[in-house]
Amino acid sequence: MATNISQDVALVASSEKLRPKVFIINHFKHEAEIWHPIPERLNLKTCLINVPGLWTDYPHVYSTENGEVCQVITGEGLINAALTISALVASPLFDLTHTYFLIAGVAGINPKRGTVGSVVLSRYAVQVDLQYEFDAREIPEGWKTGYVPQGTNNPNEFPKFIYGTEVFELNNNLRQLAKEFAQRAALSDSEAAQAFRGRYSGSDKNAFEPATQSPSIIEGDVLSANVFFHGHLLCEAFEDTCRSFTNSKAEYFATAQEDNGTLAALLRGAVMKKVDFSRVIILRTGCNFDRPPPTGEFPTMPLHSSHGGFEIAVTNLYRTGIEIIEGILSGWQEIFEGGVPPDNYVGDILGQLGGRPDFVPQEHAA
Repeated sequence: MATNISQDVALVASSEKLRPKVFIINHFKHEAEIWHPIPERLNLKTCLINVPGLWTDYPHVYSTENGEVCQVITGEGLINAALTISALVASPLFDLTHTYFLIAGVAGINPKRGTVGSVVLSRYAVQVDLQYEFDAREIPEGWKTGYVPQGTNNPNEFPKFIYGTEVFELNNNLRQLAKEFAQRAALSDSEAAQAFRGRYSGSDKNAFEPATQSPSIIEGDVLSANVFFHGHLLCEAFEDTCRSFTNSKAEYFATAQEDNGTLAALLRGAVMKKVDFSRVIILRTGCNFDRPPPTGEFPTMPLHSSHGGFEIAVTNLYRTGIEIIEGILSGWQEIFEGGVPPDNYVGDILGQLGGRPDFVPQEHAA
């Protein structure tokens, strides 16, 4: 049931479904609360809607008074994300067939590709923990990593055993529009973050030069894993995994936990005609680097705080996200109501929505 204003009571009593134009998907408290302090721009606290099946710490969907924009908090990790979004898609309270989903969260960032505070818009999401894992202290000579794709005998091969959530590809035309909107935002930075990123200068062949720059809005792909991984060798291995799982189509920019779980639930909703999978945007902001500076020092725990990256990542998440939302709302009738037609494959590694994923090598295609 919805609570807090009389309009909600009338909405529930008349059995009308809420038809949001945009649904913000956050994962924990700090990602969610950043949207609430400026109600004159986006007042998500007007309505609280109880949705059975949401995570116990976040049992409500937030909504604007007119129901055009909603927000759900999944809880952290792949399983929480998948279960929360599955419950949302199944809820009889919503019609989500024309809804745009903005997956908005902070993330680790690859210092070869960006810096803390940077904003990453993704086309591919790759789940890198769906592999065999051998103890790295006992691996054969010549292996760079103990991670081996399932069904293979060596790292960096395309997996032979497919579970279905390894790779998702999103609408690139929608991503380009989202980037145009996001570029209207003034990105936040801080002295603490500047000092921290300066420690990444002087790397071999200036490989970490992007890490030393000011925050920017970039296009790159995101990795999903329940493990909060960190370290030069491990991250280089997952760079290779990202390429091998996508036939070299994707490049690892950001790492998070939830995205492939969220996308799996949305894709099943699309199979059931409850969701349009071409209306999904992934927005991730860098709050920590995925590997330590080239000085060889061991990172301070926790990895994502105490250096200024988290604060500006959360701020930039809102600053760019609100521009994307307002861009969709203002262009609703002209562009977004009918959908943004993709000119690339959109869907999962199994092709459940039709078409053939071009990131699957021909010899492995079904």
